[in-house]
Amino acid sequence: MDQEKLDYFKNILNEEMKALLGEAGKTVTEMTSDASNFPDPTDRATQESDRNFELRIRDRERKLINKIKDALDRIESKEFGICDDCGKEIGEARLKARPVTTQCIDCKMAAEEKERRV
Repeated sequence: MDQEKLDYFKNILNEEMKALLGEAGKTVTEMTSDASNFPDPTDRATQESDRNFELRIRDRERKLINKIKDALDRIESKEFGICDDCGKEIGEARLKARPVTTQCIDCKMAAEEKERRV
């Protein structure tokens, strides 16, 4: 992959990381500043449910941030866009759809099919 494309994907990944970190910061601020005390148990349960949902989302985003960091490392080491399984180049359309991917579409489909069988 040429340097221009690597820079393109690096910018996409950095923007995504910046957005995710911004959301995480807002969540921390909101959760630490929210001192709501609901006397009604139903309202309190709703708030707890909402917080749990928010934390699950942030946990998924944390995992995505780690994948973005790995993808940025692969860009720096010039390994970005190479399938971990077969060693072939990952299609540009797939990378645009999912820039953190480590598998080409054929290997990913095979892995999903194997996963379904188990």
